[in-house]
Amino acid sequence: MSTLSPQDFNYIRDLVRRHSAIVLDPDKAYLIETRLAPLARQTGFESLRELIASLRIAPGDGLHTKVVEAMTTHETSFFRDSHPFETLRAAILPGLIAKRPPGQNLAIWCAACSSGQEPFSVAMLAHEHFPELVKGRLRIIATDLSGAVLARARDGLYTQIEINRGLPAALLTRYFDKQGLNWRLKSEIRRMVDFRQSNLVDAWPHLPALDVVLMRNVLIYFGPDTKKAILAKVRGILKPDGYLFLGSSETTLNLDAAFEPVSMGKTVCYQLRQNRTS
Repeated sequence: MSTLSPQDFNYIRDLVRRHSAIVLDPDKAYLIETRLAPLARQTGFESLRELIASLRIAPGDGLHTKVVEAMTTHETSFFRDSHPFETLRAAILPGLIAKRPPGQNLAIWCAACSSGQEPFSVAMLAHEHFPELVKGRLRIIATDLSGAVLARARDGLYTQIEINRGLPAALLTRYFDKQGLNWRLKSEIRRMVDFRQSNLVDAWPHLPALDVVLMRNVLIYFGPDTKKAILAKVRGILKPDGYLFLGSSETTLNLDAAFEPVSMGKTVCYQLRQNRTS
């Protein structure tokens, strides 16, 4: 049973919504306690109630940022769900390479990348199967709201539990070095990813035109209006023949008619409807 008062729950819920547009459902009090109780201890408070009281007294200080980041750190793993990466390898990347002029870059964006497993999975896939891309033709941009998880991602250090979740043994042998009880990704892969701090609900001024957008398991945290706004911005930076990947429980249906689902084996991704090619 939650010990969080309704007033404190609503305060955190409103704080998270204002700063990230993420909507916490009324039954998510347990999630606030799970995420913020460790933060309360780390920042010197005896209880979550004391932390929230401090937030109310000093709005806008650095503690608010830490709270929002703690509430917006989400699940990730290497090669999560596997089939989207297989579709990239077998169909999408070969097709894009064939259509682009020799030497032209491909740009891939991993949105809400958390601690980096998704963009590093893309980097390892490219290193394994598309050496022509690795030699300066591939840009992998990875963004997240949380500076803390981005610092972890740039460091490329993962626990054994994180390694065990989705990473093939052959790739562990080739691309990681053992460091104590952990594993560090080799610099040749870390250098392939450009990590940037960014809030999806803000402007995206520094993103190039994109061939592939991986925005998987992100939209589920937003309300309909925010989803529509984000998809409209994706539409503005996705190349005419580019691809958008969402999570398996996410869709553009009833949100943005410009996108059309495209089925490739077990994978459903999205392209701009008016520019689809046969």
